[in-house]
Amino acid sequence: MSVHGAPSLQTIGLTKRFGDFVALDAVDLGVRPGTVHALLGENGAGKSTLVKCLVGYHRPDAGSILVDGRERDVGSPQAARALGVGMVYQHFTLVPSMTVAENFALARGGLKAVVDWPSTIAAMRRFLDTTPFTLPLEVPVSALAAGQKQKAEILKQLYADNRLLILDEPTSVLAPDEADEVLGAIRSMAHAGRLTVVMITHKFREVAAFADDVTVLRRGRRVAGGHVGEFDAVRLADAMIGAARRRELPPRDPVDAGVAPALVVERLSVADDTGRRVVRDASLAVRPGEVLGIAGVSGNGQRELVETLLGQRGPASGAIRIGGERYRGRRAEIARHRIGSLPEEPLRNACVAAMSVAENLALREFDAPPLARGGWLSPSRMSAAALPRIEAFGVKTRGPDSPIGTLSGGNVQRAVLARELSRGCRVLVVMNPVFGLDFAAVDEIHRRLLEARNGGAAVLLVSEDLDELIELSDRVVVMSEGALVYETARAARDRAEIGRRMGGAHDAPDAPRPVAEALVEGTA
Repeated sequence: MSVHGAPSLQTIGLTKRFGDFVALDAVDLGVRPGTVHALLGENGAGKSTLVKCLVGYHRPDAGSILVDGRERDVGSPQAARALGVGMVYQHFTLVPSMTVAENFALARGGLKAVVDWPSTIAAMRRFLDTTPFTLPLEVPVSALAAGQKQKAEILKQLYADNRLLILDEPTSVLAPDEADEVLGAIRSMAHAGRLTVVMITHKFREVAAFADDVTVLRRGRRVAGGHVGEFDAVRLADAMIGAARRRELPPRDPVDAGVAPALVVERLSVADDTGRRVVRDASLAVRPGEVLGIAGVSGNGQRELVETLLGQRGPASGAIRIGGERYRGRRAEIARHRIGSLPEEPLRNACVAAMSVAENLALREFDAPPLARGGWLSPSRMSAAALPRIEAFGVKTRGPDSPIGTLSGGNVQRAVLARELSRGCRVLVVMNPVFGLDFAAVDEIHRRLLEARNGGAAVLLVSEDLDELIELSDRVVVMSEGALVYETARAARDRAEIGRRMGGAHDAPDAPRPVAEALVEGTA
């Protein structure tokens, strides 16, 4: 380790092959001690392979890894831990039924058959006094909020005496103010010489605000890098996906304030699978040609709301209206009102993985002419009908008869959008549409959503990514503890207040009478 505890990291010509596939192609990476280094790239660019080499899960085929200027053999996770290298994964790895203290103790290792918990917890409290975070040590992890769990993941690595931290999408489950708090604290510890950090992220704002340096990988190669100040979002995007592939979002047509809403939700309450009320008296309305964004930390009722809108879950009370008619989410109603959907994890929730691309594209209309005649389905007609949709939406597949489960995540999304949008949607319900997708797929999906909006669809966009909501939405409402607690048509300017509300703050001054409420009552 370096004198101040923050090591330097360097890779020279790091190469990793899987058969004939070159996942890393002679990658040079230099991370200065006491800095936050952002690692960017599309899915498949080599980021995961690189960090797995750094933490000992993959052994490189060629090249070197240097820590504090000395070449190291990182042949196993144990060897990485011995060097003080720790990783905070995108999804929590804490044991939910165990206390925070027990999780810390497990991470540090070296436990005796009988643990002296009073002295161990006292030592942990002294450790916490040296960090910017505080946590209740003797409560189960399952009782912690998402932000506390993320802090516990980081503190667990520090308590294990790891000083080179690799963070994989560390803010994906956090409210904006929590994300800024966590990243700000990490940057402060790094600049104080206590840590060196490599951060995988897809959020340009976080790179600009919290990283010192950046490296971009594309197709296994390092294609750009340097001080963050040398890059803007456009240059980073061009480096990741190529300038020729990046496309500007379409211009936004103005919302017609005089048109009646296409989707109205009136005082809707919904219970989860245990019977607990998770959506409480929610009212909202979306006009044709408008994107209404719903912001919120995961687990605040968004999923149950979407399931109710799509007919997958019945409401406990309240009503939904489409085009002024009472709506109950039945298949005939969905077809008549031309309601489209792109739910979370579409391969599980909107497709049948073992069925072909053509069959999945036909799920809305497989039993109607011309795909079916006299009660008989026609696979050949399904394949013929699928071809123009596959071409129009750029779905990369070996053919219409390939199982949709063999497609990449971005191509599954494109296939679902091809099915939903080709019918001419009046209402489109979307949830976390680009989670886990690469930058090219994100660009394409966002463009398709805005084209649907400009074509007159009323789009309800539920997302845990506030940057996405600000970019795409005409209005944003915040969902917290099952209730819609805040609304703004100035999302970019009200970002801090949106973050406060997402985090559960209810002490801010009341917003003006929401547009959604007025639309529901027919007064706007």
